[in-house]
Order: sequence, then C-alpha cells, then structure tokens
Amino acid sequence: MAESKSNGSKSKTQAKRATTEAKKSAVKTAKASKRAATKTAVAEKNQVQTVVETAVDVPVGAVLAVSDRVGELVEPWTDRSKAERQIKNYRSNLRKSLKRTERRGSTARRKAITEARRTRSQVEREARNRRNEVEQRVRKAIEEQTSRATGVVDSATGVVGTVSSQLASLR
Repeated sequence: MAESKSNGSKSKTQAKRATTEAKKSAVKTAKASKRAATKTAVAEKNQVQTVVETAVDVPVGAVLAVSDRVGELVEPWTDRSKAERQIKNYRSNLRKSLKRTERRGSTARRKAITEARRTRSQVEREARNRRNEVEQRVRKAIEEQTSRATGVVDSATGVVGTVSSQLASLR
C-alpha cells in the first residue's frame, strides 16, 4: 500500500501542478484577451471620436467660411468713403472691360473686312481669267469658222468661175 500512496500522492502533486498551470494559463489568456479587448475598444473609441469631431468641425468651419465671405462683401460698404471707392473701382473695371470688348470687336471687324476684300479680289481675278479664256476660245472658234467659210466661198467662187467659163464655151 505504500506504493499506492506514493503513486497517489504523485498523482495529486501532478494534478495540483496541472491545475496551477492551467490557472496560470487561463489568467494569461484572460489578460491577453483583456489587453486585446482594451486595444480594440481604444481604437474604436478613437474612430468614433474622429467621426464625431469631423461631424462637428465641418458645419462649424462652413459657418466660419460664410461669415468671413459675408464680412468681405459687407466691409467695403460700411463707410461712405469706402463705398465710393468701391463704386469707383467697379466703374473703372467696367470701363476697362468695355474697352477690351470694343478692341476685340474692332479687331474682328477689321479682319472680316480684310478677308472679304481678299476674297472679292480673288473671285474677281478668277472671273477675269475665265472670261479671258472664254473670249479667246470664242475668237479662235470665230476665226476657224471664218476661215472655213472663206475656204468654202473661195471654192464656190472657183466652181462658179469654172461653170461660167464652161457655159461660155458652150455658147
């Protein structure tokens, strides 16, 4: 029986050791899980905080931007001298814009007139050339027909002369 006690006590010791190690392992695992959960919670908290800050910052920034723009628009009109200066600037800018527009229109008109003159001259030149060509063809045709007619008349005159002389000899 002594052996069985020693085996029994050895088993108990091993069991206690195993239980202790299991407890230590469970504690480590629990601590690691807690750390992981804490990290996750902190990360999620930071994300939520960033989203909330953005949700608050955007409208506030928009209001400030609009406020600045309204201030810029209203500021020149708060004092009579500033308002007169602003109106003078508007007039000056309007005059400059009008002059610029007038110059562009004038330039475009001059270019159009020049182009029209150039086109007219070119069309007139082509018409003259074609008219001259047609006149030359007509003259040549008239000369050819006149030459043929003269040849026919000369032939006819020769034939008439021959016929006349033959008639005269017959008489």
